[in-house]
Amino acid sequence: MAGDMTTIARPYAEAVFERAKEVGQIDHWSQALELLAAVTTDPLLAAQISNPSVSRERTCGIILDVCGAQLHKEAANFLRLLSKNARLTALPEIARLFEVSRVADQGVRHVQIRSAFDVSAEEQESLAQALARRFGGQVELTVETDNALIGGIEIRAGDLVIDDSVRGKIKQLANALQF
Repeated sequence: MAGDMTTIARPYAEAVFERAKEVGQIDHWSQALELLAAVTTDPLLAAQISNPSVSRERTCGIILDVCGAQLHKEAANFLRLLSKNARLTALPEIARLFEVSRVADQGVRHVQIRSAFDVSAEEQESLAQALARRFGGQVELTVETDNALIGGIEIRAGDLVIDDSVRGKIKQLANALQF
């Protein structure tokens, strides 16, 4: 289901990002989409959005009332378009994809590090420098401890996965031995 929502949200997110870039308002759009995503994920409003007996215009009006002056004119028009096309539930994913595009446009690459043990600040800095050289740009690290890895480290940057964990090596061995 999440893949389906991404498929629905991607064209909207790309179009909004291109428009935001064109008019030089990337941060402005980022804030607007963050607000819309927060409002539409509120449990009470989410129930209204998915309720077929509540008209799309009414739901859109409620969202516009809640957001008030915090929402610029183009963002309000975008909200109306999503409402008309019954895509309000895609707003959180649109906002997420917009942020991915924004970060990529700034040349910053998000990298998730999972380690079996705590990673010190010095080790994080060393990893960030090495990954910045590897990717040719700035790197933003997210580090988490996962003792299920048994030992070693796992690095994820977009589609690239570097699994140097003991668990990963055991899986590779099991595949090689056809277990």
